[in-house]
Amino acid sequence: MNKIVFFIFMLIAGSLIGYNLTQVDFNDPFNGQSTVALICIVAALCAIVLLVIFMISKKIQGKIKE
Repeated sequence: MNKIVFFIFMLIAGSLIGYNLTQVDFNDPFNGQSTVALICIVAALCAIVLLVIFMISKKIQGKIKE
């Protein structure tokens, strides 16, 4: 059950990254809506990193209990 939820959250974060990449103006990435899109991309990447860390900690916790 938990793995399914983690993968759903990763899929949502990945789709947010994909959507926000389409919103970035690569000629002027730090102006207007491009700045918001870049911030959202970084936030989604942070969410993915946190989910991966949490999954690894759950695996370690399971091995310790054995």
